[in-house]
Amino acid sequence: MYDATAAVLEAGTDGAGAVLQAELLRAAHTARLAGLPRASAAAVAVVTGVRAARSADPAYRLADLSAAVRGVLDLAHRLPRAGGPDLADLRGTVRQPYRPDGSLRLYGLFSEPVLTATGYAGAVSWTADARGRLYTVSDVAPGGPARATGAADRAVRIGDTALTHRELSRAGLAVSGATVSPTGRLGAGAGVRAVRAAGASWYGEPLDRLWSVPVCEQVSRALKGGHDLLFLDVTLRGTVRETAGDCLLADCDGLALRLVTAHDDPALPYRGNLRLLAAAGGSRLRIVARLAPGPLPRALLLAAEHPSDPTARVDLGLDRLQHADLPPATASPLDVPAPTVDEAPLHLLRRRVHQAVSGGRRVLAFPGIGGAGDGARLRRCGLTTAGDLLDALHMAAADRSRDVFGRLLPADTDRFSRAWLAAALYTEEVERALCTAAWGGSVHDA
Repeated sequence: MYDATAAVLEAGTDGAGAVLQAELLRAAHTARLAGLPRASAAAVAVVTGVRAARSADPAYRLADLSAAVRGVLDLAHRLPRAGGPDLADLRGTVRQPYRPDGSLRLYGLFSEPVLTATGYAGAVSWTADARGRLYTVSDVAPGGPARATGAADRAVRIGDTALTHRELSRAGLAVSGATVSPTGRLGAGAGVRAVRAAGASWYGEPLDRLWSVPVCEQVSRALKGGHDLLFLDVTLRGTVRETAGDCLLADCDGLALRLVTAHDDPALPYRGNLRLLAAAGGSRLRIVARLAPGPLPRALLLAAEHPSDPTARVDLGLDRLQHADLPPATASPLDVPAPTVDEAPLHLLRRRVHQAVSGGRRVLAFPGIGGAGDGARLRRCGLTTAGDLLDALHMAAADRSRDVFGRLLPADTDRFSRAWLAAALYTEEVERALCTAAWGGSVHDA
């Protein structure tokens, strides 16, 4: 598994043709036969990403492929040395196990559409119990944008209830004989019974306690592998122009929070709703968002209380706001200057990590690519380890020995892959620490 992935990294997406892809798929099949479903799925994800890159798929993202390659190399590196609970986690499971959870009284929070680059679509409804634990009810199957928008009005697949996802986001559910996966997904087995129950306001018990958790604690939980939803009270300030487009700037307990669309597909109303909310500058709203890790406080806006009716809520991926929904005294939208932030130049290392995945080892071996200049800059900014890792990555890329006849010997693929993996893991950890600090937490919490 490690060798096949390292060969793909060595060649880059342009050079990873059918032979290298077949080797990685063979390794994935071998891993599945050996009882390592997590490694198998991770390897298949790399092949899927490489194929998307080579076919110029518009859904392709270099950052996602880099993360997939990092995941496989890290997994294959750790597995032979793992034991106990760590080994069980690295092995993974073919399907998520569902365990009995007795009777549940759930309160609807919101619903969001699902539309993936791999051809799946549907809706997921989020609920919470009296203790604040989150549960999901999903309806996802092969399909496109039409299924994503239409699934909200389909009955939820649990028990005999006739509630649709849109209705469940505002109502409640009483479940007996419930089965739940480790991620909180509710099972729909034959023994599960569910009936409609009264819902709760975001400002009433028990849902209000979700917004009472300090923001830095919510971010720390998300970065440590918990659910990535953030429950925030914000004041809308206007729009901020960025390279990727406008985003909504909001004040969140003194933080300049950037709210962006959760999905850019024009069939979903996210972008139009965000544009209308930008016109409600000065409004105080309670929102649900998904953390977007980065050096600046940023989140994907999923749901919000109604701008002119605090007792109502809007699922921003399913409901369409109108100008009539805005408060009567709303001023015209403002373009707010983007706050200046002195960012650590971690992008110097991240860029080389991504370039290696795209262009292969040979791209980093070219004279004048990064080199001592970038490493020195990282050290001047206090990122000594980042500078050392960048130098080691360039040295591993450029290291080519010759035989007694002066012919180039094969490159040391293992050395290059280990140098790349060290740089990729370091970048991930520093970005997590910077994200924690940006939201007001301590780097020791990352």
